[in-house]
Amino acid sequence: MSEVFATTGTIAAIATAVVPQQGSVGIVRVSGSEAMALAQTLFHAPGRQVWETHQILYGYIRHPQTQQLVDEALLLIMKAPRSYTREDVVEFHCHGGIMAVQQVLQLCLENGARLAQPGEFTLRAFLNGRLDLTQAEGIADLVGAKSPQAAQTALAGLQGKLAHPIRQLRANCLDILAEIEARIDFEEDLPPLDDKAIISEIEKIAAEITRLLATKDKGELLRTGLKVAIVGRPNVGKSSLLNAWSRSDRAIVTDLPGTTRDVVESQLVVGGIPVQVLDTAGIRETTDQVEKIGVERSRRAANAADLVLLTIDASAGWTEGDQEIYEQVQHRPVILVINKIDLVEESERKTLQSQIPNLKSKILTAAAQNQGIDALEVAILELVKAERVQAADMDLAINQRQAAALTQAKISLEQVQTTIVQQLPLDFWTIDLRGAIQALGEITGEEVTESVLDRIFSKFCIGK
Repeated sequence: MSEVFATTGTIAAIATAVVPQQGSVGIVRVSGSEAMALAQTLFHAPGRQVWETHQILYGYIRHPQTQQLVDEALLLIMKAPRSYTREDVVEFHCHGGIMAVQQVLQLCLENGARLAQPGEFTLRAFLNGRLDLTQAEGIADLVGAKSPQAAQTALAGLQGKLAHPIRQLRANCLDILAEIEARIDFEEDLPPLDDKAIISEIEKIAAEITRLLATKDKGELLRTGLKVAIVGRPNVGKSSLLNAWSRSDRAIVTDLPGTTRDVVESQLVVGGIPVQVLDTAGIRETTDQVEKIGVERSRRAANAADLVLLTIDASAGWTEGDQEIYEQVQHRPVILVINKIDLVEESERKTLQSQIPNLKSKILTAAAQNQGIDALEVAILELVKAERVQAADMDLAINQRQAAALTQAKISLEQVQTTIVQQLPLDFWTIDLRGAIQALGEITGEEVTESVLDRIFSKFCIGK
């Protein structure tokens, strides 16, 4: 391995968040051949407690030289191979906060352990055969999940629901390769290859790869979430819409135009999809320098958003200002939110509908009365499903690295088919078939380079 991941020796790290005056428990995790010896040096277990694997001991952590008490704690023992890393692992369960866990970690480092690199515990689990690469990435996704659906998809990867079909596809490719190579080595003793049968089998493999590739957009959406910008003229009810949607008072609401001077964010979950909602300053021409900065930030937020909620005031009708804003954001996916609908009569609504652009999604809301929010969420999900997620019913979702490898495998298989059709020698068939096998092996880690491992595990938090 590279210097980034020198996977030798005994490693230690804090495995829980370190927040001042927060958290009742802090965990220091140690893995490696000297983990047990280090625990016996630092931890005093009174009475006749048994130091056996998968036992929890109660006691005290003391400085080995001065015998100064550092913390009252629990010690969890997990001997190899029945541990996360398949090495000896011990965990000191200390009091939370900052000082206790940091002092315990420092004692571990002073007595033979070194500080773990980001993701090194999980890397050791992978290198020791405890996890494959898709499961390791599933752990990272689970830690970073922003919604219950994202967590469930990560768990599917952790349980091997992606690794199993990938391994099966790779095994099928290996079977085809074995058939071809057998004809190369023992051509005179075996019947000729059935070209049509080979092509048919390759087409089945490619179709399954296409099915898996269809989950990429879903995976990206669940991992990164959807960025939604609420834009419109001042005082059309953008902040009221955010507050009603998030069921909070994140944004200040007054009758004065230009109240919102900056972008206000709120994190929501809609249909299992994480949504970052940006309430922007009202877009208009202004001489107020502070408001002018807010308006410019609003424009940038709209241009960077995955979806724009163009909000108008139903009682004011479709104005020139609304038209100007629409022309600025129409290149993005747009849902028109006709707000303050409770202030107009039915006849006025029909007149308004005839004035506004022919947008596919138009939602009527009365944000101040908490009306129309459900319809807005339905419209968002329909737009997302139509434009970005074509396989939302599948319980797994691939990431960008996996998608790139699957795409390469599919290209290689298509090249094999071309080679067969052109009736090139069998040796040529094997070249691209091996390329497909290698690409599929990169997904699970059966064929992987140090640079790939560095890239994957460096994104993990320290202690995982």
